[in-house]
Amino acid sequence: MAASRFPPATLTLKQFIRRQQVLLLYRRILQTIRQVPNDSDRKYLKDWAREEFKRNKSATEEDTIRMMITQGNMQLKELEKTLTLAKS
Repeated sequence: MAASRFPPATLTLKQFIRRQQVLLLYRRILQTIRQVPNDSDRKYLKDWAREEFKRNKSATEEDTIRMMITQGNMQLKELEKTLTLAKS
């Protein structure tokens, strides 16, 4: 008998969409961090972002994940504002 190509717990559509939102947020945060001019600040922020995402990797409750995505987007906007102000 051939083994299934799908993992034992296949994601629902809602879970898949949330996962895509989280991955997009992570990529956007890392792209924004690359614009930080100071090397030590950039490394600190990159390590911080990576650690936050790892720490919350096991979250499964829908409301909790939605709240974390919202907080992450707010922190991303704050970082973007700070970088814009630093450049001007």
